[in-house]
Formats: sequence, C-alpha cells, structure tokens
Amino acid sequence: MASPVSLTEDAPAKVNLTLRVLGRRGDGYHDIESLVVFADFGDRLTFAPGGELALTIRGPSAAQAGASADNLVLKAAHALAARIPDIALGAFELEKNLPVAAGIGGGSADAAAALRLIARANDLSREDPRLYAAARATGADVPVCLDPRPRLMHGIGEKLSAPLVLPPLHAVLVNPGVSLATKDVFAGWTVAAKPAVALDLAALTKPVGYVRILRLLTTQPNDLEGAAIALAPAIADVLAALRALAGCGLARMSGSGATCFGLFASAAAANAAAKILLGRYSHWWIRATMLG
Repeated sequence: MASPVSLTEDAPAKVNLTLRVLGRRGDGYHDIESLVVFADFGDRLTFAPGGELALTIRGPSAAQAGASADNLVLKAAHALAARIPDIALGAFELEKNLPVAAGIGGGSADAAAALRLIARANDLSREDPRLYAAARATGADVPVCLDPRPRLMHGIGEKLSAPLVLPPLHAVLVNPGVSLATKDVFAGWTVAAKPAVALDLAALTKPVGYVRILRLLTTQPNDLEGAAIALAPAIADVLAALRALAGCGLARMSGSGATCFGLFASAAAANAAAKILLGRYSHWWIRATMLG
C-alpha cells in the first residue's frame, strides 16, 4: 500500500573521473568504460504518493530543464509502471539545482531518485530487478545513479562493477554556462591514436590515498574532451583556469561536458580555489564539493 506521507530523495551529481570510448556499436550507441563518483550535492526530489502522476519543477535551473512532460522523472515512473501495473504513483516536485545537459548526470540522477521514491512508497525492495529494468529503459546513466556509489561502468552504462573503495576526493566543479547534447559530442568522437592503458580495477577494491588515485587517473583520459571542445571552446578555458590554480592535482571534463572538475588534496584547498574562480569568472557555475 502506498505511503500517505511525502518522501524526499537527494539526486547527487554524477562525475565521470575517466571515460574511455571503446567503439561505436551497430545500434548507434557506444561502448564505454568510465569510473564514476558522486558529489555531496545535487538536485532534490519530493514525492507525494497517491493521485495522478505529475511533476512540478522549481529551483535555479528550472527554466533550463524544459517541459515537465519531457522530464526523465516521468519517463522513469512510466517505465516502472509498465513493469508493475498496479504500482501507486503520485506527484513529484523537483528542486533543480544542477545545470542542464552538463555532463554530470542531473536528469539521470533525478530519474533514479524517482524510482527510489516510488519503491519506498510501495514497499518495493531496492534489489527488485524491475527497478533496474526501468532504470535501463529510462536512460544509459540511470542504472549507476540508482545506488550512487563509486563504480566502473561498461557497455553503454548498464554494466556496473561492485562499489569501489575510493578516498574522499575534494573537488571544484565548473560549468561555463554551456549545454551540450550527448549525441552531438559522441558524433564528433574519433578513435585515439594511442589507446589508453586499462584501468587497474584491482587497485580500487582496497583503500588507496589521494596521491595513488591521482596516479591511476592520469593513466586514463576522457576520450570525449576533444569532441566537446570542438563544439564548445569555452571548455578549454575552464580546464586552463583549473590547471592554473595552486594545488590542482588533476583537471578534466566530466562525461560529455561541459562541466569540468579539478581535484585538490583538502576541502580547504578546494574551497579556496572555488573562491578564486568565482572572483574571476562570476558568470560560470562553480561549486566546491566532495566526491565519493
């Protein structure tokens, strides 16, 4: 029976620390390998069970989120209802804080949060395979967001490793106010002249420190950076600004862009870096965060 009480779930930003494109598939998608972590902030979704399925959107990025009818929250709810016809739905309210089409999985995280909320309201186990099936039907990045912990993604994103052991990573996320369509960025991808070294997954099944994780990450690229920069040259400006900051151990684009991240050894260093960037680039979206 559906719960009469409103429920809330966080929808944390997803950051691709690495992204290797392994090849173009016959169905038009691409096989990838990506090390994914989640930020300590994001969107927020509230669910009032009962009544008709509905969605309202508010928050700083609400205007960029597009029509509610096209939102992945409703797509996820419909996908789950198609698999469990008697499931109780209801009204969602989305607080949209993350930039849209920004390479940090905001829409996918929202959809995953919707599935978790419907499961809670209907006493459905988080392990129910129909949840995963609905997530996969909603979007390639939705499955990894269902249980937002560090993982390695394969396939088009639907094949997930067990949760990995990473140290807390202090970071600054920066978006220059540019939205990029994932399909356009992938369309510009070309095969790298020199393939990246395979990620040492065994090293991420036991605790590692900040220096060790930086060494691992530097062996891995984001294969979409070049294609994204060709579409949005401002990404190169963001990367240059991050790399010029004292203490930035690594600067890279997340996902298909245009959001980039810089890694730092401490929260104090990340907060100081974010303050410097805000002073220089007040028109950029900038957040200090912890990734894990």
